[in-house]
Amino acid sequence: MKLVCDREQILGPLQAVIGVVERRQTMPILANVLLVAKNGRLSITATDLEVELVAATDVNVQQGGEITVPGRKLLDIVKALPDKVGVTLALDGDRMTVRAGKSRFTLTTLPATDFPVVDEINAQLKVDLDQSALRRLLDKTHFSMAQQDVRYYLNGMLLETDGKMLRTVATDGHRLALCEMELDSRSGAQQVIVPRKGVLELQRLIGDEGAVAVQVGSNHIRVELGDIRFTSKLIDGRFPEYGRVIPATPPRTVTADRDALRRALQRAAILSNEKYRGVRLALKPNLLTITAHNPEQEEAEEEVEVTYAGDEMEVGFNVNYLLDALSAVDGAEVEVGLTDSNSSCLVRAPGGGNAKYVVMPMRL
Repeated sequence: MKLVCDREQILGPLQAVIGVVERRQTMPILANVLLVAKNGRLSITATDLEVELVAATDVNVQQGGEITVPGRKLLDIVKALPDKVGVTLALDGDRMTVRAGKSRFTLTTLPATDFPVVDEINAQLKVDLDQSALRRLLDKTHFSMAQQDVRYYLNGMLLETDGKMLRTVATDGHRLALCEMELDSRSGAQQVIVPRKGVLELQRLIGDEGAVAVQVGSNHIRVELGDIRFTSKLIDGRFPEYGRVIPATPPRTVTADRDALRRALQRAAILSNEKYRGVRLALKPNLLTITAHNPEQEEAEEEVEVTYAGDEMEVGFNVNYLLDALSAVDGAEVEVGLTDSNSSCLVRAPGGGNAKYVVMPMRL
């Protein structure tokens, strides 16, 4: 195997895939990336057995072949080289030599046959989207995923289509985020859970321009963006029936300036309990009072003018969850739907919009 390319031709693909190469490995081969050179193309594959990333680039292939080399070492070498320098990769026995200008590096290798790859995913659903549309679906919901919940199906994001709409839903049991978009073409109904790591890698890769092809199989999801191919295992589990926790028509509606409410909550949060992060919302006609306390008996109080015509009421929430929801809502104003002091609230843009956020109440 021997190939010649510019530094930039190999740096981009390496940076695209390196996110899934773990620093501590149970299997030595997983610290490596798979290099496959043939027909004037070099493809670089990295995997952690849950997420696989493949990036391809045009190079001058003088001798085809495939081999695996330490991923982070190769990236560090290429990053440290001068801009636009020519790079030669050549396999000599069981060593890979990297030459550039007056620099020469020799790396250990492991056989390509030992590298685990996902070939076919037996796609049952195919959807073509704009990258910006998929990015929006992920950005508007990812923060509500659980991190290390024993209910493993919450440590990921639900990707669902009913044929007409594509929807992402995430919940950690205390709050829920939902965003949806209309599909241009009809598809079959499907519901899968993408693991947290896969969602975060996908967010890193997706840009604002260009098309993206999404394929869903029985055990994997595959997303193709230009020269990059992302494949992730799916979480085998049943996602909660999220429709039951979204308040349909909350009887009390508060409309507020989104930035003013967010800043007031941020200030009140300074003196909230660091562990529980609770704030109390007290509503009167056209006035919202936010209060926070902590174990040191310190107190914060903020008043915000709002549009509200209902009865007086008080309810407690985790301030971080409210702030996350407010940050994700589009537009200058926000609408908060409330039922009573023991029920969750619904946060969204006035008039509905295609994103909804549910936050469970706290007892304070």
